[in-house]
Amino acid sequence: MINLQNNEVFGLIKTNIDVHTLGITTIYHLLKDCGYECYIAPDEISKAIEQIHKLNNFSLLQKWINENHITRIGFSYRLDPHEAKDYFCHLFYEIQSHNLFTENGGFIRSIFFAGLPDACRLIKQELGDKIIVFPGDETPIESLKMLGVPEYKLPNSLKETSEYDNMRWEFAEKLISNESYKYFLPYNHLSYPEAGTQKDSFIKRLLFCKSQHNLPLIRVHVGPYNSNRSEAIKEFISWEKILAGSKLLDILSIGSSQLTQSKFGENWDGLPNGGGVPINSEQEYLMVKEAAKPMLVRTYAGTKNICDMAEMHERCLNISWHALSFWWFCEIDGRGENSVLENLREHLKTIKYIATTGKPLEPNVPHHFAFRGADDITYIISGFLAAKTAKSLGIKDLILQNMLNTPKYTIGIQDLAKGRTMLKLIRELEDEKFSVHLQLRAGLDYFSPNLEKAKVQLAAVTALMDDIEPNNENSPEIVHVVSYSEAVRLATPPIIQESIKITLSALKEYRELRKKGIIENMAYNKEVKDRCEDMYQEAKESILLLEKHIPNLYTAEGLYQVFKEGFFPVPYMLDPHNKYPEATHWHTAIKNGGIKVVDEQGNIIRTTDRYKKIISHYE
Repeated sequence: MINLQNNEVFGLIKTNIDVHTLGITTIYHLLKDCGYECYIAPDEISKAIEQIHKLNNFSLLQKWINENHITRIGFSYRLDPHEAKDYFCHLFYEIQSHNLFTENGGFIRSIFFAGLPDACRLIKQELGDKIIVFPGDETPIESLKMLGVPEYKLPNSLKETSEYDNMRWEFAEKLISNESYKYFLPYNHLSYPEAGTQKDSFIKRLLFCKSQHNLPLIRVHVGPYNSNRSEAIKEFISWEKILAGSKLLDILSIGSSQLTQSKFGENWDGLPNGGGVPINSEQEYLMVKEAAKPMLVRTYAGTKNICDMAEMHERCLNISWHALSFWWFCEIDGRGENSVLENLREHLKTIKYIATTGKPLEPNVPHHFAFRGADDITYIISGFLAAKTAKSLGIKDLILQNMLNTPKYTIGIQDLAKGRTMLKLIRELEDEKFSVHLQLRAGLDYFSPNLEKAKVQLAAVTALMDDIEPNNENSPEIVHVVSYSEAVRLATPPIIQESIKITLSALKEYRELRKKGIIENMAYNKEVKDRCEDMYQEAKESILLLEKHIPNLYTAEGLYQVFKEGFFPVPYMLDPHNKYPEATHWHTAIKNGGIKVVDEQGNIIRTTDRYKKIISHYE
C-alpha cells in the first residue's frame, strides 16, 4: 500500500506512438483536484521513452524529473502488451540503474503502469508486487485509492456523484449472485402474422411488442472468427440457428469482416481478413438470412459503393434497418478509402435511397467522436446533425443509438444527462412524418476482463439504460446487448444468451424496485435535471450558431465544414498527414464526471465560446 506524502509530485509519461491519452489526462486532472502537483511529459520525453536506453534520451528524462521534483512516475501504453512490457521494464531498469529511486538516494518513490490487462500481467510477472498496475476497469475513486490518496483528499464531487453508481452496483451484484436471471423465459415477440416471413419488419415487430407491453427488442452483434472462409460462414450459420431457437434475440447484427465491407464481391486471395464473418457473395447473404429466421437481420454498411451495398442488403437480407456513420468509416479511421467529403456525399446519396424503401436509418455517429476524445456536447450535437440531415432527406424512422460508458470514466448521472439531452433535442424533430426510436447499449471498452465482474457491470449498465426515461414503459425500445465476455473473447451463443438473460432480468427487477419505492426514481433527481438543463442550453445555442454561420449545414459540404473547421474536437484521432489540424488541436479532459474541452491550464471552454472563436477566424 502506497502512503502518499503531502509534497508528492506526479509525472505522467507515454510513448509518442501511443495516441491513447484520455487515461493520462483523466488521472492528471483527478490528482490535481486532490491537491497534488502533476505534470504530463512533453513530446520530447514521449519520443525519448521509445529508446530510453540511449544515454541522451535518459538524460532528457532525468532533467525533466529533476526540474519538476517528480516523486511518482506513471507510465501508460495501450497498444501491444509485449511492447508495453518492454517499454515499461526498460524504463524501470534505467531509473534503477541511475539510482533515481529513493532507496538509492534519488527522488522517485514509486512508478506505476496503466495499460491492457495482458500488459499488466506481463509486467507483474517481470517485476512483482513492487509495481502497481491499472488494467483499465477501475473507477476514478478506485484509481486514486490505489495510488494512496487519503480519503480526506478525495474530491467531494467525485464521492457524491458515485452514490448513484454504487446503488446500481449493489443492485447488480445481488442479481448476479442469486443467479435468478438464469431462469428468465423469453418474451412473446413473435405472435403476429408476418413474424419471420419476408413481410416482417422492425416496425411491425416494434408495434406488436408495444401492444403486448413487452419491449425492449433485443439486438446483438454476432460473428465467430475462423481463418478458413468457408468454415467461418458455416460456423456463423450454425450459431444463427442456435440463437434463433432460443427466441431471446430479435435483431441479429452480422459482425461482418472488414473485407466484406470494403471489397465485397472481389478476389480476396492474399488479403488479411482481420476477423469477422467473411461474406463475399449475395448467395451467402441469402443463406444467412434464411438461417436467421424468425430473427430480423442488420449488417454494416459498405465503405465504398455504399448505395449499391445498401440495395444489395435490401435485396438479400430484407435488412431491418440501415446504419451509416456519416463522417466515419473512411480515410480518417482506416476503415475505408473515401475522403471525409466523399464519404459524406456517398452516405447522403445512400440515405435518399433508404428513404425510398421506408426502412429506418441508424446514424452510427456520436460514439465515434467520443472514441477519439470528443467532449460530451460534441457527442450530442453530432447526433443531432445526423438526425436532422436524415429527416431532411426523407427518413421517416430514426434509430437513435446511445452508447453509454463512453468513455468508461463517465459517471452515471452524467450519462443520464447526456443521453436525455440528446434524446430531447432529437425528439424535437419528431412530427407525423418522423419518429425516433431509442437504442441503448454498453460502451465498447466498458467490461472488465474478470468475467464475474463483467456480469455485474452488464446488470448495472442495464439499470442505467432504464433510468434514461424511467417513467416510460416503452423505453428503451431497443437494447443492443454487448456480451459480458467482450474484454476477453468473442461471445459464443451460450454467452450471448446468458448476456440477454442478465439484461432482461435486470430490467424487470430494477423496474419492480422502482415501483415499490426501494430505489430512487431518477426522473426527479435534481442533479441530473440541473446537468440536463445546462447541457441542453449549451447544445441548443451551439446548434443555432452552426445553422446561422455554416451555409447549407445539412448537406455533405456543410457537415464537412463542421469537421474540417474544428467544431467537433477529436484530439485522439490519428492524422498523420495533418489534414485536419483544426479538429485535432483541441484538448479534452474529464471534469465532474464528463468530458469537456479545456485550455492548457485545464479550464473548461464552453462550446458557444469556442464556436464563436472558430467563426471569427473565417468570417
